[in-house]
Amino acid sequence: MKYMLGTKGKMTQVFDDKGVVHAATAIVAAPLTVTQVKTKEKDGYEAVQVGAGVRREKNVAKAQQGHLKDLTLSRHLREFPQSGEAKRGDTIDISIFVPGDVVEVSAISKGKGFQGVVKRHGFSGGPRSHGQKNKERAPGSIGGGGRAGGRVVKGMRMAGRMGGDRVTVRNLKVLQVDTETNTLLISGAVPGRPGTLVEIRATK
Repeated sequence: MKYMLGTKGKMTQVFDDKGVVHAATAIVAAPLTVTQVKTKEKDGYEAVQVGAGVRREKNVAKAQQGHLKDLTLSRHLREFPQSGEAKRGDTIDISIFVPGDVVEVSAISKGKGFQGVVKRHGFSGGPRSHGQKNKERAPGSIGGGGRAGGRVVKGMRMAGRMGGDRVTVRNLKVLQVDTETNTLLISGAVPGRPGTLVEIRATK
């Protein structure tokens, strides 16, 4: 399984061999360090834990310093399912990807604060005529006593906090791999703001 951690950059455009333009997101993915290899015998499942980024020693808990002994103090730790020959201390870089790889990208989406039902759930709102006043974006009726015994049904779509969720976008393609600058260009949009930590996993 191919996987990588990186930080989201800005969007750009990439022309392919046929001159077709593709929207792309730049992701800076510095080499990862394997910090732990989990096995079925010891941990009950097989996985590889990797670390990305660097933190100063004073900002790392003692337990984590012990866990990362003799390795770089990583800012981020993530696990990926894998059974293979990976060993503690190995390095993984973006050269494992090639243009054309199909990947899925996961990240925390932008926080949008408290939003109404039109933006949060795509409601159409009320009519703009017949005496309506300041009600165009109102949610309308949410049921009533006869339907649910005078309570709000679980899962009712209403206004509330929006964004800040873990979002996965699938079926994206790797367009370019630049090993000199550790930059991946991936087709389409990726969740989060520039600087967000993203997880990249190859699916094909």
